[in-house]
Amino acid sequence: MPHFVIDCASSILDIHDEMTINKAIHKVAHSTDLFVESDIKVRVNPFDSYLVGNKQETFIHVFTHIMQGRTTEQKAALSKAVVTKLNEMFPDIKNIAMNINDFEKATYCNKAQL
Repeated sequence: MPHFVIDCASSILDIHDEMTINKAIHKVAHSTDLFVESDIKVRVNPFDSYLVGNKQETFIHVFTHIMQGRTTEQKAALSKAVVTKLNEMFPDIKNIAMNINDFEKATYCNKAQL
C-alpha cells in the first residue's frame, strides 16, 4: 500500500517506457512523505482499444488506493503532484487525471496479518 495503477493509451509508451513511468510516479509518491517507500506499488496498464469522448484520444488516468487516514488536503496535494509530473512527461496529452480511493483499515488484510 499504496497502489498507483496507471491506465493509459498504449501509444504513450512510445514516449516513455513503463519502467520510466513507474519510477517517476514512485519518486513523486515518496516525495510527499505520506508513505513508506518500500510500501509504494506502481504499475502501468496500457490499452490498445479505448474511447475518450467517443474518439480514440490518448489518455492517462491514475487510480490510486491508499490506507484511510490522510486528510483531504494531503490527498489533493498528492493528486496534483502526480498529475503535474505526468503533464511534464507528456505535455501533448490533454487527458491526464488521477483519483484516490481509501482502503478501510477495519476490512483490509494482507499476508503479513495472517
